[in-house]
Amino acid sequence: MNLPDLKQAKKRTDNEVVEKQVEYNYPKAFVNKKYFLRTYGCQMNVHDSEEIRKYLEILGFSETTVLEESDLVVLNTCAIRENAHDKVFGYLGRCKHLKREKPDLLIAIGGCMSQEENVVCEIKTKHPYVDIVFGTHNINELPKLLLENKAKQTIEVYSIEGDVYEGIQYKRDSKITAWVDIMYGCDKFCTYCIVPYTRGKERSRKLENIIAEVEELKQNGYKEVTLLGQNVNAYGRDLNMGYDFKDLLEKVAQTGIDRIRFVTSHPWNFTSEMIDVIAKYDNIMPYIHLPLQSGSDGILKLMGRRYTKEEYLHLYNQIKEKIPNVSITTDIIVGFPNETEEDFLETLDVVNTCKFDSAFTFIYSPRVGTPASLIKDNVTMEEKEERLQRLNTLVNAYSLEANQRLVENIVPVLILGENEKDKTRIYGYTDTMKLVNIEGGCDLIGKIVPIKIKEAKSFSLDGEIVKEGVSI
Repeated sequence: MNLPDLKQAKKRTDNEVVEKQVEYNYPKAFVNKKYFLRTYGCQMNVHDSEEIRKYLEILGFSETTVLEESDLVVLNTCAIRENAHDKVFGYLGRCKHLKREKPDLLIAIGGCMSQEENVVCEIKTKHPYVDIVFGTHNINELPKLLLENKAKQTIEVYSIEGDVYEGIQYKRDSKITAWVDIMYGCDKFCTYCIVPYTRGKERSRKLENIIAEVEELKQNGYKEVTLLGQNVNAYGRDLNMGYDFKDLLEKVAQTGIDRIRFVTSHPWNFTSEMIDVIAKYDNIMPYIHLPLQSGSDGILKLMGRRYTKEEYLHLYNQIKEKIPNVSITTDIIVGFPNETEEDFLETLDVVNTCKFDSAFTFIYSPRVGTPASLIKDNVTMEEKEERLQRLNTLVNAYSLEANQRLVENIVPVLILGENEKDKTRIYGYTDTMKLVNIEGGCDLIGKIVPIKIKEAKSFSLDGEIVKEGVSI
């Protein structure tokens, strides 16, 4: 994008990784100051917030969960849907009110929304009380921006993806599970998606750096890693170093860490060799998120998804055949421009065929700057809402059915924490990524425990501990 207010980062040439080490030599200039961090959006944003936290605490800030206590507010934003935009600017109203009471309060906005030209212009013209705007490509510059802030609005956002940084430190949300970036950006340019414009082109980290991070996490007691990318299946293609996602998966599995997951997969890049590696290793979890988006070939073409309904079903059947106990979940958009009732019925047909374990379902909303936003949105909101309701009814029925098949089965569950509403209960996830609530003590947190499933609900399971065989 050509963003006049945004700096042009160095654009790496094709097949070149510009790799740099992050610097952390900053003074503790904000001791006794508190920060409040609010995160919107996907797992990538959640992981970015772990990086932001580390920078802030190196500067001397401590975290608060109470907005009114803060000396710094950071909103790490999402641009994927219109309601995410509305939520951020709605929350900014609270921040503006607080700044009237606390004039020295600093407000910073980062994340994907900051990479949109129209958003930057809106902040500049309508929200002058926002002190700092930074993007997805220069999170590492946030400490400098805070240290140099001179009571005037600073916009420091790169419009072109920058370098691939190594040595990033995180204040992780968990001591049991960890996110691990394997690549950044996306080259698919689905017509409805803003991500290639906010996250940039695909840039893969080198395999040896990823493996070193996983091995360090394992040594520090982590039980599970989730490999992150906008399209993990495309990993390594930009490096031309003779390896791809299947090779990375295998190397990560060979570290011996207990559990490995990955998100998100694009069906177009999912190969049979990748499926073989997943099936080969017990520590690669039998859970795959495989976005469908639509079951109509016509709508898939308009979306720029690069596969047909038949090709998606062929891949689905391959995965099911080679990984018999696999759990497959998906994303579906309803009400895309020109979607007819017949197109929607094609989507329902795929859902009836695949019987997904669960699905994230969305009503289409245009995003400024995407090709789809130029197509007339000719599906009424009434039609969109009615289709979403029908879709959710079907999806929820199959979710319940999949969960009911586990009743009376014993499954391995990684215990993650205490139930916030009921302190006598703990919770965790099966290898197939199903939430399980259990009566038990906090001494089991961080352990993989055999659990007998006693009751199934649409979105969770209830289970009881099998006394013998606790895995530590």
